[in-house]
Amino acid sequence: MTTRLIAERGFWGLSMQDVADGCGLTVPGMLHHVGSKDSLLVAVLEYRDEEDARSLAEKLGLPVHQLWAEEPRRVTLPEVCSALVRRNAEQPEIVRLFAVLEAESLAPGHPAHGYFKARQRRTLDQFAALAEGDVPGPRELAIQVVALMDGLQIQWLREPETIDLVTAWDAAAARLFRP
Repeated sequence: MTTRLIAERGFWGLSMQDVADGCGLTVPGMLHHVGSKDSLLVAVLEYRDEEDARSLAEKLGLPVHQLWAEEPRRVTLPEVCSALVRRNAEQPEIVRLFAVLEAESLAPGHPAHGYFKARQRRTLDQFAALAEGDVPGPRELAIQVVALMDGLQIQWLREPETIDLVTAWDAAAARLFRP
């Protein structure tokens, strides 16, 4: 419920009263559990990351602790990207949540600014590690992959009736990961 509200309204439009009502709590009761609106936001984002990691590992047939293991490498960057896009296509509300908050958090004063900066660094490191030894410039490839995924997801969210995220990704990936 909180995820849906944040996805619809962004952080700045989120009412703690609406969140409390949806959870059957008073605002003071909810704040007792989460501490602050800022803490609630970060907790929602971290929870989503954990859920997405579990789901991605499942889609790839791996235990979650082996998802980003470097040795021995279990999956390739194209396999991970394909699984991520397919996972995201199943959850437009979550993709919208991250797209809205990632854009909002470009402002240094946003409570999720540090979270998204660290998340981007971690994602680029993980993607570059998966491409290491396979391509020259694995970090640059990781940056391009993330930019492509983010751009396609925004287009898909804006026009879901005309853009199929998986089909668009598969076509772009065929060019991007061409041997």
